[in-house]
Amino acid sequence: MHAFSTLLDRLVYTRSRNAKLQLIADYLKRTPDPDRGYAMAALTGDLDLPAVKPALIKTLVEERVDPVLFAMSRDYVGDLAETVSLLWEKPLGRDDEDFEDIRLKDVIERLATLGRAEAPAALADLLDRLDSAGRYALLKLATGALRIGVSARLAKTGLAQAFTLDVDAVEEVWHGIKPPYTGLFDWAEGRGEQPTQANVPVFRPFMLAHPLEEESIDLAAYAAEWKWDGIRVQLVHVAGETRLYSRAGDDITRSFPDVAADFRVHGTLDGELLVRGSAQGGDDQGGGAASFNALQQRLGRKVVSAKALEEYPAFVRLYDILFDGEADLRALTWEERRARLEAFVPTLPADRFDISTLIEGKSFDDLMELRMQARDASIEGLMLKRRDSPYVAGRRAGYWYKWKRDPLIADCVMMYAQRGHGKRSSYYSDYTFGCWTPEGELLPVGKAYSGFTDAELMMLDRFVRNHTLNRFGPVREVEKTLVLEVAFDSIHESKRHKSGLAMRFPRISRIRTDKPAAEADTIANLRKMVT
Repeated sequence: MHAFSTLLDRLVYTRSRNAKLQLIADYLKRTPDPDRGYAMAALTGDLDLPAVKPALIKTLVEERVDPVLFAMSRDYVGDLAETVSLLWEKPLGRDDEDFEDIRLKDVIERLATLGRAEAPAALADLLDRLDSAGRYALLKLATGALRIGVSARLAKTGLAQAFTLDVDAVEEVWHGIKPPYTGLFDWAEGRGEQPTQANVPVFRPFMLAHPLEEESIDLAAYAAEWKWDGIRVQLVHVAGETRLYSRAGDDITRSFPDVAADFRVHGTLDGELLVRGSAQGGDDQGGGAASFNALQQRLGRKVVSAKALEEYPAFVRLYDILFDGEADLRALTWEERRARLEAFVPTLPADRFDISTLIEGKSFDDLMELRMQARDASIEGLMLKRRDSPYVAGRRAGYWYKWKRDPLIADCVMMYAQRGHGKRSSYYSDYTFGCWTPEGELLPVGKAYSGFTDAELMMLDRFVRNHTLNRFGPVREVEKTLVLEVAFDSIHESKRHKSGLAMRFPRISRIRTDKPAAEADTIANLRKMVT
């Protein structure tokens, strides 16, 4: 555990991407199997230890530490694992040098086999045997909440860099193997063949788009499509098995069994997962769809009720085809793949799958006008795809562009603040903000933790500390005097919030120290923006 806890500590305090990659690569090269495999599972979010939950950890520590002291310490530190690792009282008679360096594999394999009844005693025993750094790593592993500034893609890139592999080749086989990935490391170090994904519906990395910054492009070289507000999915059917993957490579098949059941043709497709409706696009723009808020009713569910299937019928608007049967089409041009997709779609149920409509524009100005109309149709914007582009993982300059509609803007008043995680755990960086009712009451309309610079974070953190009214655990209520200009993609009706509204992708675009809080926006004005 010592080596892994050291890795976590260094990753938290390292800002350079290249330096993080080097830390991961060095760790993987010097760490034996299966420890390094379990470390990769933790870094990529593929480690599941269901017996250990934050509530269990809180209960354990409150048996050894005064609950009030624990609550105050957690509020100050801002991170559960860090707080417990520092407060945990070592057993009587045990000195610092008596702590053990337990192997990572022993910790993972023990926790993975626990039932909920056994978990408290086993976790307490492990915490007793580790020093504070080891306890911190253990608790981060157990809860799956690393938050150390390392994405799954970055961790896989570090592995590829360590063993001179192509990261896309690593992605190709990743979902066909399980932790601790012994076969993967055998291949990486030349002891075995590359793992095969034959007869396994594995995930392939998505092709992504750059934001369009050019003032004009050659329309003869690009095709245009609408950019719909759903979630990007990959559908894979191989050997009688179907899986749906999100853009991050998460398996979301259980949340959309209706879609999976209707995709029974050997192939791999790329599209936008949506819910039937008319909020987006109406009956134009190639057929409408419900708002993203409707799709959210289906996201993240392990079991989908018959009522949800009926009220929120999902479908996929198809963009591209990666495999037609066993034929890998990714090296073909977009135009060639589009022709194959148009031939493939008629083999699928029409009520579950359709194809993204191409937009005809005589000039760039025509497309600009259509983009300006996208908000009226509640569509995110446009996609521009180079006609001769292959399907390649990640963002490649000049191939695909996303041209989103301009964001909506509202002036809101900060109401509450909470500490961040990882390198932000010492700062109040998560802000809840609200707008005014006719009666002069502030009601929350959103929460944001991005859009500001490091210098602005320092300023906001200082404001929170100097203007706190009340404390509720890790949350502080602040004086209602600071106006934040908030940019957001759209706003929807929501029964979960007292205001009845929920913003989509809110971020802080400006700190309005020049504006009195009484002049911030109203709930009524926001309601006019609802889609």
